[in-house]
Amino acid sequence: MSPSNNTIKQLLEKYPFLVSFLEDNNINFLGNEDKTLREIINLLDKDEQEELAINIGQLEENLEEFIDQMSAFLSDDDEEVHSITIFPGTDKSGAPENYKSLELKKGEIVCIVGPTGSGKSRLLGDIEWVAQCDTPTNRRVLVNNEQPDSKWRFSISDKLVAQLSQNMNFVMDLSVEEFVTLHAESRMIEDIEETVKVIIENANDLAGERFSKDTPITSLSGGQSRALMIADTAHLSRSPVILIDEIENAGIDRKRALDLLLAEDKIVLLATHDPTLALLGNRRVVIKNGGIDKIIETSEKEREILSELEVLDKRQAELRNALRHGEKLR
Repeated sequence: MSPSNNTIKQLLEKYPFLVSFLEDNNINFLGNEDKTLREIINLLDKDEQEELAINIGQLEENLEEFIDQMSAFLSDDDEEVHSITIFPGTDKSGAPENYKSLELKKGEIVCIVGPTGSGKSRLLGDIEWVAQCDTPTNRRVLVNNEQPDSKWRFSISDKLVAQLSQNMNFVMDLSVEEFVTLHAESRMIEDIEETVKVIIENANDLAGERFSKDTPITSLSGGQSRALMIADTAHLSRSPVILIDEIENAGIDRKRALDLLLAEDKIVLLATHDPTLALLGNRRVVIKNGGIDKIIETSEKEREILSELEVLDKRQAELRNALRHGEKLR
């Protein structure tokens, strides 16, 4: 049945987001919810219809189109991404890359290591644009071991990769609560108030210094901004792949940040020079001269070294906090 034949009450019960469509088109439906859109328009006299510039036929078409677009945006039937598989291309010299394939699985951390300018961005770009031998590296990327749907390349709402870069500067004059609420509303989250509360709590768990929901986002420190965006990405981003660039410089609890993202079943790609973070992943991809030089599985010996590094990290964090609070070191 066409939406045009349903009453406003029936439509709003099925599509609550239609309130914004009706308000944007200056349709006063209050008290007439038992009528169809056309019946409400017909209650207006000719002058009122002309003043509102309403063409009922066009309005009904716009209504159906709006429902189709919003339903597609909010669809729970989106294809779930279990894996990303990358097949080799060439490095900057045109030489073949030295691996057969690289499969990234949901809930996995894969670290990317290599000197500055070695080609980490090229690898990310290929994943983000779902390369099909049509980028400078000639790599090919599969989603769930299949030729990917074009939506991963061209849809605004279904981006494959969400990036958390080193530098984040807010320019909007909003409080933390207003900023996160705005993002939650754009995602059509059902329980916005609770989601916003959880995001702010999670961000404070990651940040060195706490902030309140009323703190202006332009007043957040670099670490607090990164913490807020990691928590926001974990709960609101629909992107299955998260790339974090040099989280070691973020001034946040790095281990908790990764645990938060993995709890949301993301594939986490971590570009890092920090040995502790590099060993947290199951594998690390070594980039040289624009290409993947090797893929190293984290060995048992390296995990033992990781345990030693975590002890040192904990001690360093204790000393840092002591200095921060004006104490003498012992």
